[in-house]
Amino acid sequence: MDKYSFLNAAHTAYFADLYDQYLQNPDSIEPSWRAFFQGYDFGTENYGMDGEIIEGVSAQIPEQLQKEFQVVKLIDGYRNRGHLFTKTNPVRARRKYAPTLEIENFGLSQNDLATTFSAGEIIGLGKTTLQVIIDHLERIYCDSIGVEYMYIRKPEEIQWIQDKLNVNDNHGTFSPDQKKNILKKLNQAVSFETFLHTKYVGQKRFSLEGNESLIPALDAMIEKAAEFGVKEFVMGMAHRGRLSTLTNIFGKSAKDIFSEFDGKDYEEKVFDGDVKYHLGWTSDRETDNGKKINLSIAPNPSHLETVGAVVEGIARAKQDSKSIEDASQVLPIVVHGDAAIAGQGLVYEVVQMAQLDGYKTNGTVHIVVNNQIGFTTNYLDGRSSTYCTDVGKVTLSPVLHVNSDDVESVVHATLFALHFRMKFKRDVFIDLLGYRKYGHNEGDEPKFTQPLLYKAISKHKNPRDIYAERLLAENIIDAGFVKQIEKEYKDKLEEKLEDSRKIEKTVISPFMQEQWKDFIRVDEKEMMKTVDTTVAVDTLANITKSISNLPSDKKFIRKIQRLVESRQTMFDENRLDWSMAEHLAYGSLLTEGFNVRISGQDVERGTFSHRHAVVKVEDSEEEIILLKNVAKDPNQFNIYNSLLSEYGVVGFDYGYAMASPKTLTIWEAQFGDFSNGAQIMIDQYISSGEDKWKTQNGLVMLLPHGYEGQGAEHSSGRMERYLQVCAKDNMFVADCSTPANMFHLLRRQMKANYRKPLVIFTPKSLLRHPKVVSSVDEFANGSFQMLIDDTTAKADKVKTLVFVTGKFYYDLLQEKEQLERNDVALVRIEQLFPLPSEQIRAIVKKYKNADDIVWAQEEPRNMGAYGHMLMHLDEARQWRAASRRPYGAPAAGSSVRSKIRHQEIIDYVFDKSKNNQR
Repeated sequence: MDKYSFLNAAHTAYFADLYDQYLQNPDSIEPSWRAFFQGYDFGTENYGMDGEIIEGVSAQIPEQLQKEFQVVKLIDGYRNRGHLFTKTNPVRARRKYAPTLEIENFGLSQNDLATTFSAGEIIGLGKTTLQVIIDHLERIYCDSIGVEYMYIRKPEEIQWIQDKLNVNDNHGTFSPDQKKNILKKLNQAVSFETFLHTKYVGQKRFSLEGNESLIPALDAMIEKAAEFGVKEFVMGMAHRGRLSTLTNIFGKSAKDIFSEFDGKDYEEKVFDGDVKYHLGWTSDRETDNGKKINLSIAPNPSHLETVGAVVEGIARAKQDSKSIEDASQVLPIVVHGDAAIAGQGLVYEVVQMAQLDGYKTNGTVHIVVNNQIGFTTNYLDGRSSTYCTDVGKVTLSPVLHVNSDDVESVVHATLFALHFRMKFKRDVFIDLLGYRKYGHNEGDEPKFTQPLLYKAISKHKNPRDIYAERLLAENIIDAGFVKQIEKEYKDKLEEKLEDSRKIEKTVISPFMQEQWKDFIRVDEKEMMKTVDTTVAVDTLANITKSISNLPSDKKFIRKIQRLVESRQTMFDENRLDWSMAEHLAYGSLLTEGFNVRISGQDVERGTFSHRHAVVKVEDSEEEIILLKNVAKDPNQFNIYNSLLSEYGVVGFDYGYAMASPKTLTIWEAQFGDFSNGAQIMIDQYISSGEDKWKTQNGLVMLLPHGYEGQGAEHSSGRMERYLQVCAKDNMFVADCSTPANMFHLLRRQMKANYRKPLVIFTPKSLLRHPKVVSSVDEFANGSFQMLIDDTTAKADKVKTLVFVTGKFYYDLLQEKEQLERNDVALVRIEQLFPLPSEQIRAIVKKYKNADDIVWAQEEPRNMGAYGHMLMHLDEARQWRAASRRPYGAPAAGSSVRSKIRHQEIIDYVFDKSKNNQR
């Protein structure tokens, strides 16, 4: 008896649907059916659809049912590979891929086209012919939109996507009025660029021509998102199309843009500004449905992809705000270039943040303005992956590839992406395939390197004219409609141009001014003033009690229990260490209503096991964060171990600090020199952002620094690099030597009515050094000391005055005490920038009998703060420098050699005849 005879009477549609489920997620179906389908697949893969297989499975399946399975496989083929055979490229022939989606590759033939198959029910068609099924699949997967999503591992997401694709065959459904609005936005994009091209010949503007459909897509997304409840949009984008986006989406006056084109000087003398296509903007917009939304486009440097990390940080800060009820109400949008998204590693770091507790933003819409070229580099030379968006597959995000010439498909794909983000709180990517009408900038000649491509582009109609012809054929507009709206728009631009030329100076509007209304911008003179950072002793006592007592009903590792309890002991014994400086600084700020956010690699415990802000219950790994008990709202304090990223995380935290000035935002490097992985963020944002964009930022960077014989990679925080970018009033740099000074420095960062980036070189060995302690009174009633004098020295007896910073002070202090050198004064410079020059001069005057003034540092001569001292203090040129000799690497790999060199510096500090450093 045929053991598969039961299949003859079964409903084939049920099998087809079950087999489709098996193809998507084998584990989701009943085991016996799964075994059957595995046997069927094995047979068809090894012997072909008509061959005998092991145990005769294929031969005994009814022929019609076999055909149903083959149609299901065809459907699955379109879902998996349809994106390879689309009409998404407006100016190039698509690359060829094999095997194709020809029905013969699925065991079907032309004779089957008229046959009716129940498999049509899988794609919402019901029982229908193979020809209808194929036509439906072609329209969904192989027209102007190619969709990649079958790698997603959540069946509910796949089902949602498939259901959405089946609606109207994955094509937009727009009313005549909506189509006219799309055309109007396209006209704005086209007309704006042509206007600039004639008025500012040869000037760089990084035009959107070739991808103008971005403008109606963004417009539609913002309008629809407001209906979903989105209140704020945070956008980051590359140069291309930025000016058009600013004026046609964000509402920046064309008058201001023209003023920037004219190259006028700025209204503010202390502000250097930036080129027009780098500037940020914030505005409020009312949608067509009367909903008010806030729009922000972040400023960015020429390292374009950096802004993605910053935008995510800004969005997260806004989502954490009490004014936002649901994090999805803040929508980050990042617009990429095709060469950059494929080539810049930062994109991968940002993508990997997308679902992490400390960095998630409930999904980002990524849009690639795909010119199919990077400056002069063809896309085949720009990546190894099939698509520039393949990085999106890291997080199993759906990707939509869209022909930029088909504006309705672009808008439809954008709304699809928005809906997916709002539904599943995950990233989605749109690859907008267009072209670049001119060279990388308008002064380049692209035919030098892509003559064939640019011959095709020169003959190609712009998307507005293509769409206008379509609407004309549909009788939605008349022949004069486009000329009319073009004239109206350009007349307005002419008015704005005339207005701009009546203004002598360019005024740059601050970014996110609402968040910064309570803060002022200050110069170096104001930065040098003392800020009141005192705290009542009772407040410190209450904080200490909160952070010294773990829950009694939970079990903790005994060593952790003792460590936490020791905090109370330190307070009672009046000897507070570095960890207490941090905890009490954070705790006191929390009690005053500030927020605290700390992130970085292993910051919860601390690389050197000193912080223990997060304590784990031994038998469950439940997290206990005692500082959350200090604040009125536990959400005021957050600390996150980061992914193994510096570039992306620093960018994120910089963005967070940019949007949340009342949060102490801290990024800590595992070792100080790890920050070199974020060098672009340091150069392009942290040190120069205020000067370029008027953007204040209070990001704190903690960089462990100090020579303890651990080799070249774990000694130096490379303070010379930070000091080299210090100028005027752009940031603070400090190298504290006492817990109390660290406490007041962190508090000053929040208590001041302005914000500057703060770089602190933090200790390693000093974290538990017996002399590195401060009293409760120094915490409660002190203030940050930019310079600490030698309180044990008698001024009239001092012959050698040594200026030193940070951890090296304690090495010199030990030597001074061993040698009983009362003629040496050790003075600590705690703030390296702005340098307390007047205080230094006062110290030199105080020790008037010192005929030997020394600058001492443990770093090589070409590193550390020595060069900085020479630049900012003329008197330092007369000082004797005690340091390692200049080296390429910060320290020797041999601990023995390192100790020898270290001791030689110390010897030379106390005896200038011993100038024999190696």
